[in-house]
Amino acid sequence: MSSIDIFVPVDGVCRMHALVAERLAGKGHDVALVGIDAPTTASTLDHILFLERKILGSCSDCLIARVDAPLQPARPDARLRIDMSGSGALAQAPLLRPGFVGCHSYVEAARLLMLGRLPDIEIILDDAHRIGFAAPMVESRLSIARGLNDVLARMVTLLVDTADRYLRDEFGSHDRAHTATTTVPPTSAQMISAYVLSTMPRQAAGAIRRMGFHVHNWRVSYRFNEGPKVAETGSLGGEPWLDLPDDGRRFYADPFPFEWQGRHFIFVEELPHGEDKAFISVAEVSGEGVVAPPRMVLQEPYHLSYPQVFSHAGEIWMLPEGGAGGNLVLYRAEAFPDRWVRHSVLIPGREMFDATILEHGGRLWLFASERDGYGSSSDMLVIYHAATLEGPWLPHVCNPVRIDRTAARPGGRFARVGNRTVLPLQDGTESYGSGLGLAELVRLDEKIVQLTQPVPLLTSADLPRPKVHTLNRSGDLEVIDRISPAPRAAFRRVV
Repeated sequence: MSSIDIFVPVDGVCRMHALVAERLAGKGHDVALVGIDAPTTASTLDHILFLERKILGSCSDCLIARVDAPLQPARPDARLRIDMSGSGALAQAPLLRPGFVGCHSYVEAARLLMLGRLPDIEIILDDAHRIGFAAPMVESRLSIARGLNDVLARMVTLLVDTADRYLRDEFGSHDRAHTATTTVPPTSAQMISAYVLSTMPRQAAGAIRRMGFHVHNWRVSYRFNEGPKVAETGSLGGEPWLDLPDDGRRFYADPFPFEWQGRHFIFVEELPHGEDKAFISVAEVSGEGVVAPPRMVLQEPYHLSYPQVFSHAGEIWMLPEGGAGGNLVLYRAEAFPDRWVRHSVLIPGREMFDATILEHGGRLWLFASERDGYGSSSDMLVIYHAATLEGPWLPHVCNPVRIDRTAARPGGRFARVGNRTVLPLQDGTESYGSGLGLAELVRLDEKIVQLTQPVPLLTSADLPRPKVHTLNRSGDLEVIDRISPAPRAAFRRVV
């Protein structure tokens, strides 16, 4: 057991401080929250977030909410100290500090969000070496409270993981120098100016757009392509894409094609407008490209998407995304393609998203993004492995493999390209679902993961809305989905 002192503002202990202490204690460490006199820098931010909650609604799991937590004196013999006070105060080494783009205070992260920018996170050892880095996904670019919660959630994840790895001597020599960091948070005038001049106009424009359009609307496209596929060329050009038709009252997304007995099927997420959870549907496509209307084949009390269908050991399986249910559930086709039965829970009690299966090196592997109770579901890549499909599934020792909004959430099956294995990964830099890239799996075993940064897909002039979110293929049938905002019914009647 290692002793850890966490420095926090004596008059401003927040939920994020208590969460870091709780998670480190859960890893077997002796943790104490130590209150220090630190300048209060968040009062202006608190007022801004209070105003925003009144206008847009509250953030129910706010990580900067004040909590009552017992404080203890500093311990001279603590093996590690973590400064979360935002003050940059001097302390005895070894010392870890989280930083937000050159500032120790999370108030700077909030200011950047107000300006429409995405803050990165770093963990600095002894004010000299960066030993942790994260590029968190921000789900809402218009709510500062929600965006800040996303950033702080991954700060907590990264800080806990970095501290635990440091105490287990997993970093070796620290050869990456750290650029000097300022400890001066933004002034009240800077905060107010950023919110009034940048955030509020964007919020107003977003509200007007949402009044007329279903902004988060998707369209599935498909094609039969006998030539090189997208995974080989990296381009969406070539054979024309056909759209899976809809009636304007729903959208289809996350397409997965599957060939069975010479017939071609596309499994999709289907979400009727106005509903808060989707289900899985299937459409059959003829060899001439004519598609039948999708029909529902799987529904749960929670949201389902990403209907990954595959064959293994003489059976046909589906591993859909059901993170809202808290378990990763495997289904078996009892009567393909319409009847599916729950077979087993592969990974219980985890919020797993878009888990993608791979057979490699004599084992089965699952690549997925995970939400650890807070923050986005699209920025933390984790890997599990097992000898058989039923498991047991074991977490990789490198989890979380990366925290990166550009390269963490799978966007389709692995594809074999010659001797290479590539994985589509979502890029949330512009917004959720705004981009997709192809990453190459360089090395994978029970100790090491080497995955390149994804190369963005090249778009095509034939696609009027080229922001791709999912890429899959089965034989010559290729499928993608794209963001395609759709007019609301009332707006369609007016125009």
